[in-house]
Amino acid sequence: MNNTKNVSMSNIQVITRSGLLIGLSAIGAMIKIQGTIAFDSMPGFFAALFISPMAGGAVASLGHLLTAFTSGFPLTLPMHLMLTVVMGIIAYFFGVIERKVNGVLACVIAILLNGPVATFIAGITASLLGLPLSGSAMFTALVIPLTVVAAVNVILAYIIFKVLPRK
Repeated sequence: MNNTKNVSMSNIQVITRSGLLIGLSAIGAMIKIQGTIAFDSMPGFFAALFISPMAGGAVASLGHLLTAFTSGFPLTLPMHLMLTVVMGIIAYFFGVIERKVNGVLACVIAILLNGPVATFIAGITASLLGLPLSGSAMFTALVIPLTVVAAVNVILAYIIFKVLPRK
């Protein structure tokens, strides 16, 4: 009986913490650098470390959707749904790599995945959707700002995780 109570409290804590971090993603989604490049993913990367990789993926995905929504879904809804999945996968792997290997490697991989790799995937997807800004033009226009903002989001999440006291 007591064990069931602890499991329920754990689920409540996960849901509460995830909800708070989704709220922070909404705030970050309003701090845009260029188009849909914003500070929405830091809470997702933090959640991947603090709660679980799965929770981090969910928070990062919702963070991207919030940014895309507040930007008017430039480059179409299908494009942003694909990017939502990509963000979730990147945050998930960030949490897994940090737990299994180390935080520095997790940060480097997450920045590379969220910067150049995600931009490359977006360029290909935009080409397949027949969008005007696509392929190498999209990659060239977005790779630097996306990588810089990705680095800020990932490194800030990692620093906060490291300095936050744990019980």
